Amino acid sequence: MTKNIFGSTREELVQYCTEAGHGRFRGEQLFRWLYNTGVSDFEHCRNLPSTLRAQLTERFSILHPTIEREQRSTDGTSKYLFRLRDSHAVETVLIPSESNDEARPRRRTLCLSTQVGCPLNCSFCATASMKLKRNLDVGEIVGQYLAVQQASGDRISNLVFMGMGEALLNYDNVMNATDIIADEAAGAVGFNRITISTVGLVDGIKRLADEGRKTKLAISLHAVTDELRQRLIPIGKKYPLSTLLEAVDYYYRKTRRAITWEYILFDGINDGERDIRGLAKIARRNPGKVNLIPYHPSPDAWPTGQAPDLTPTPHGRIEEFAGKLRATGVPVMLRSSSGLDIDAACGQLAIRHDAIHSPSASLPDVDSKFTSAEFK
Repeated sequence: MTKNIFGSTREELVQYCTEAGHGRFRGEQLFRWLYNTGVSDFEHCRNLPSTLRAQLTERFSILHPTIEREQRSTDGTSKYLFRLRDSHAVETVLIPSESNDEARPRRRTLCLSTQVGCPLNCSFCATASMKLKRNLDVGEIVGQYLAVQQASGDRISNLVFMGMGEALLNYDNVMNATDIIADEAAGAVGFNRITISTVGLVDGIKRLADEGRKTKLAISLHAVTDELRQRLIPIGKKYPLSTLLEAVDYYYRKTRRAITWEYILFDGINDGERDIRGLAKIARRNPGKVNLIPYHPSPDAWPTGQAPDLTPTPHGRIEEFAGKLRATGVPVMLRSSSGLDIDAACGQLAIRHDAIHSPSASLPDVDSKFTSAEFK
């Protein structure tokens, strides 16, 4: 049984190569081969000594998640279905720039998944219909980025951990993945262009602050009262707004990094005058901005139907809500519904029954975890 080396950090690879008698430099070369060149065979690592290549081949495999299907939206958004080695699947979305300004660099934003399914059961999110199958490992997260970059042929400029799953429930793997992707030797999407999104896991937010993580932070808020937020986001019962806001205050004091507040608008539920006042009060506690997001129902993803009382706020009222919020001094952005026609818009990612049970090829006998001692 071989071990999958793809997903190892730079320091892990350095340690493996050093303990095997080849020195730190060889580990750094191997890192570049894995994450910049994207090799799948150690024999292609031409500047590594033959003895090291033989050791690697004997003990390890290089396995990437594979793109099984790509869907293209009329607006240029692409959604990729990745088949994992245990036959589970996740979806990843590549969103083109919404700007038509030729003088500005065009953004290409990749929305990454971190879990197969999600355990948090948010009433507006299709991923909740899957429940949680498992966390993605580091290689499965990094592999989404490398595979889409290669398939699209264009450089990805921004990453958002806003796909399937709650990123802070898979904290260690997500942070190791961001360290790899942001490394200059891997092609470098800088930390300042990577956003971690969470529904408000307080312990994870504080850990981000304590570790001095350089990524951006986005909080899925969606309500300004505990009663409503707990109905939309059940984890709000464990982390009420007062606790969440204290954690965000702590994060800002430690990092001095602006906060993004994500707010999906539901008709007649969270889009009134009282909601504008409450959202403004929260958003002005620390520097940051509010992203207003249209609601995208996904009834086909739910065996028993999605929450029937949730309907989208009409576009005109979204514009009105945004204008009144801006008048309070809060920076506001209106998120588009990119990829709506292929179920790739915010809150729509879910593996439908046909994809879950799609036949796949037999899988190699590998483990994704290994220790440096096993490299000797």
